[in-house]
Amino acid sequence: MTVEGGGDLRDRSVPQLLRQLSQETTQLVRQEIELAKAEMTEKGRKASVGAGMFGGAGVAGLLALGALTACAIAALDLAVATWLAALIPALLWSAAAGLLALRGRARVRQATPAAPEQTVETIKEDVEWAKSQTRSVRR
Repeated sequence: MTVEGGGDLRDRSVPQLLRQLSQETTQLVRQEIELAKAEMTEKGRKASVGAGMFGGAGVAGLLALGALTACAIAALDLAVATWLAALIPALLWSAAAGLLALRGRARVRQATPAAPEQTVETIKEDVEWAKSQTRSVRR
């Protein structure tokens, strides 16, 4: 077996091998942390889109409230036709608010769970690789 810097692993002392193992493990952990950071950043971006849609749902809900207020004023004013005309936009704004809320919820759900799934998988692969290496060294 040869190593990166050249030479055979069998020619190295146990302290040298342990030092190399420590260095490679440290490097591996650092790389896994960087992968976790990148993965969490991406999940945060997806969650922010969903949160923006919730904000849009809030604005649409506020407009629905305004239209419902206009509806109540028109109903008290004179004719039935006036308040009925004001009720139609209120219903449309309410439907828009509901649609935005449902889409926002779906986007937020896409971003969960918040765990770095890809990093967890690569760590599992690293552990399996390390196990296979120790088995081959023992032989």
